This record gives sequence, C-alpha cells and structure tokens, in this order.
Amino acid sequence: MKRFSTVLIPVVTAIVTLLVLFLTIPKAESRIRVVREDDQNYKKSVHFVAVGDSLTEGVGDETKRGGYVPLVADALQQKYELSSIEKDNYGVSGERSDQILKRVKKDSDLRNSLASADFITMTVGGNDLFQAFQKNITAKSAKQFNRPIKKYGQYVTNILEEMRELNPKAPIYVVGIYNPYYLNFPDIKAMQTVVDNWNEETERLTKEMTNCFFVPVNDLLYKGIATKDSDETTSSNSEVKNDALYDEDNFHPNNLGYQLMANAIQEKIVDTKDLWLIKERN
Repeated sequence: MKRFSTVLIPVVTAIVTLLVLFLTIPKAESRIRVVREDDQNYKKSVHFVAVGDSLTEGVGDETKRGGYVPLVADALQQKYELSSIEKDNYGVSGERSDQILKRVKKDSDLRNSLASADFITMTVGGNDLFQAFQKNITAKSAKQFNRPIKKYGQYVTNILEEMRELNPKAPIYVVGIYNPYYLNFPDIKAMQTVVDNWNEETERLTKEMTNCFFVPVNDLLYKGIATKDSDETTSSNSEVKNDALYDEDNFHPNNLGYQLMANAIQEKIVDTKDLWLIKERN
C-alpha cells in the first residue's frame, strides 16, 4: 500500500500541475489574430463625386433620387459598413463633353469637390453622339462618324487631365454609352457600329490615364428586358419594348435601367477598392 501511494503521489502532482497550467496560461488560439476584411485599414467615410450628363442627373429615375448615384453609394456603404458616404451629383441633362469640360474648368464648387473626392464617376458621350447623328442624318457608313469621334475624344482627354490635375489619386470611372434604338431598329447596323466605336475610343482614353477605368453598359441596356407592348404578342402591330428604358422617352434608363448601371459601376469600384478605401499611411 505504501509503495502504491509512493507511485500515485507524483502522478497526482503532475495532473494538478497540468490543470493549473491549462487554466492560467492563455490558450494558443487566443494569441493568434484572425485577419478579416473588416479588420483592414479602411476609411470610415468617403467622398463620392459624380459628373456628367442626364445619366448622372438621373433623368428617368422615377424615385427622383438621382439615378445610379444613390444606388452605388448605398451598396458601398452597406458592403464596407461605412459610417457615411458624401455624395455630390454634378449631372446636367443635355450636356456634351465640351460643356462638361467647361464646367470642370470653371465651376469652383465642382472643382473643390473633385479635389477632395475619394472616387469619381462620369457619364459622357451620349449627347455628343446624338449631335453627330443630327449632323450626319444621311450618313450611310460608320466611317463618316470618325471625325466627331476624334473631336469627342479630345474633349474627354482634356476632362480627365483636368480632373487628374485637381486630384492626382482618386480613381475615375467613365461609363460607356448605349444604343437605345437597337430593339426597334435592329437592321440599322451602322448605328450600333458607331456606338461601339464611340465606346472603344472612350475605353482607349481611360487606359492612357492613371487609375482611370471604363465601365461598359451597352450590353446591359441596349436590349434590356425585351417584351411586347401589346397583350397580343403574336400581333404584327405589337412593338418590342425595352423594359430597362423610361416609358416617357424610350431613351433614358428607368429604375431598372439605373439599377443595371449601378451594378456595373459598383462592381468596378469594388474591384479597385484599394485605390479609394484604404487609409493613407502616415
């Protein structure tokens, strides 16, 4: 019995020692910091500046909130749990690239906003294209639009250079144009070719500028969700309706159209979040 006690005492002592160590020494996993996305060095609030034409102003948006701008802002605020997003919408319906350039150069409020922006979006080109169609209404070839495309490209270059001078770092997202007449005039292939050429020029220009990105929306909006505007879908009199366009003009996006635009813009902004969301290191 004495021999058994002699053997048992060291065993019990060892067990007690292990228990004390287990209870008093922090667990290994508690000293390991799990890195999650919300642990990143993200800003708590950001400044979003939108510049452009009627697509930035939000013509066709029946909520009257401002088209794609609040949709993008709300989505980003929720995704990154931001305390706030300051939104400045400088969209003016009907403006061409030369008119937008004039504002960027002369409008002090716009210039101040651009200078402090964390990221910038711009819609441009639709009114330039519309003017080109008016001046070349008898054009039979897409090549006849090469000169106005070149002229438009110079204005866009000047806009981007002016923005970059005001703000060397903020990423700029330039939204492409779309063909609102595709569904009802699918045989006018030259029209879609001109739209494609216009977008290619815009994309080329964004690639020449640091932290500048092209956001294509033509494939989302030129077909939209096609339906017939008559209950008798087999009737020869029923016309194709693009459900992504505003009923009042069949030109501007409606609520659905702006949501499609916002999704595309937001995706590009999220893909490049390190350019605008990360705090600057001192």
